[in-house]
Amino acid sequence: MIEVSTIDGLMLREMVLAGTALLEKNREKVDALNVFPVPDGDTGTNMTLTMNSAVREINAKEYTSAGEAAAALAKGALRGARGNSGVITSQLYRGFAKALDGVEAITPTQFADALKRGADTAYKAVMRPKEGTILTVARVIAEEAVKQAAQEPDSYEALFNNILSTGEAILQRTPDMLPVLKQAGVVDAGGRGLMLIYTGYASVLRGESIDVVSTEEPAAGEEAQAAVESGWADSAYMYGVRYTIVNIGKKAVQSDIDLLKRQLNRIGDCLAIDGDLKRLSVRVQTNDPGKALQYGQMLGDLIDLELLNLKVADQKEEEPAPAEEAPKEKKPYGMIAVSLGEGFSAIFKDLAIDAIVEGGQTMNPSIEDLSKAIDSVSADTVFVFPNNGNVILAAQQAAEISDSNVIVIPTKNVAMGIAAAVAFQPDLTPEENAERMQEASENVRTATITYAVRDSEFEDLHIKQGDIIGLANGKVAEKGSSVHDVAVSLTEHIVTEDDSLITLYYGADTSKEDAQALADEFAELYPDCDVDIQNGGQPLYFYLIAVE
Repeated sequence: MIEVSTIDGLMLREMVLAGTALLEKNREKVDALNVFPVPDGDTGTNMTLTMNSAVREINAKEYTSAGEAAAALAKGALRGARGNSGVITSQLYRGFAKALDGVEAITPTQFADALKRGADTAYKAVMRPKEGTILTVARVIAEEAVKQAAQEPDSYEALFNNILSTGEAILQRTPDMLPVLKQAGVVDAGGRGLMLIYTGYASVLRGESIDVVSTEEPAAGEEAQAAVESGWADSAYMYGVRYTIVNIGKKAVQSDIDLLKRQLNRIGDCLAIDGDLKRLSVRVQTNDPGKALQYGQMLGDLIDLELLNLKVADQKEEEPAPAEEAPKEKKPYGMIAVSLGEGFSAIFKDLAIDAIVEGGQTMNPSIEDLSKAIDSVSADTVFVFPNNGNVILAAQQAAEISDSNVIVIPTKNVAMGIAAAVAFQPDLTPEENAERMQEASENVRTATITYAVRDSEFEDLHIKQGDIIGLANGKVAEKGSSVHDVAVSLTEHIVTEDDSLITLYYGADTSKEDAQALADEFAELYPDCDVDIQNGGQPLYFYLIAVE
């Protein structure tokens, strides 16, 4: 039973933590709702990483004002948004926060109105919104929530009953709106992720238990090793607190540990709790170490206490400040490409790409990743090649918030990005170059070969887990047991008599010898085409075949 009548900043933060935790717990299940049975379904991962970024921002300070907490939430979500689902999620929070500007505590009516503002904002962010997606789920939930709040303006119980019931109902209808969902036998993955977040909200309001997960990002290289060895991660909080709880009360139950997690998450981040009702090890980074100790004492006796001032510990002897570098002179044009695979990255470098953002099919870069790359290029006009259909929206959002003149060429794979980069002419205007590069990229037809991660039915293909499958221009077209046989059959779907070049980009799991043998066979099958092989180095995909 939900008894609260308003939601302040602290309560909103706890709701977001629970929603993120529930999404994290079900991340792989959401990933598995990918329409195609390929090994790179990443909607759950992208939404989780987006929400983790939002949590880090809302954890950086103790917000009592709901409006300020919502603004921090929106800022963090936008910064860390990945993939289409993550960007749309960030836009839902952007509109949500705008509706709550200046609000100290949210009433049910204000909450419903904020959901509606969020859905409206998300729709506007997408150039061609599709029904049957997370957008539909968010919109229907919001519309029905507004109606419910008008009937019972003081009841969060009635409001969240409505949110969860109408949300699940419209989610189950998404396959009727998108035939590809029905063919695959799944509901929309983004919609399911959103429902998990809202379910987490409701659990906090009802006092139910959900384990709160850590939301710290893994560090890289030496920083990662240092974090492991020291036990402390980079954080906005000043103190590292570590202790062990023993002599835990006999009447204590698992929900008491869950309560401790929620309490500590409210005052800090980088939380880790290990153990059971006999002995618990606790670590948290916070600005209120006394409260962190107090919460632990509610369960039992504290031993092995450690308190570290992380800011002082991180300070090193001051070194002379380096001489300021002269500002780089801006050049007329710069180019940025998203790339995954050493081979593809090397090709882009050879094409004079200024900055390469690591990511793509298996890990979409965030808006922040793209923004940093844009800022690193000193040019009057910066062209961005997303090279993945699930990165285009994030690139467009990064372009929108940049102070530079950024033009996104909506390339859906690296082969299209390479064609676009080759088409660049330094003596043309930005508009002429954009038109030329987009046209060049659209002239490329592609096929990719990977393996199925689950049984699936697609049109007349009965796909079994482990089958080799081929996608022509993004759609499943072939299946078989041999990479070679699928490649030969698949290429027939994309090669025409007008084509003159076939390029085989072989992946990390394909040998150069196998690629060369296949290229020799293509040269015989298509004598009017030049056939080239390149090391793409891409994971999961044996080949990317480009025809132009």
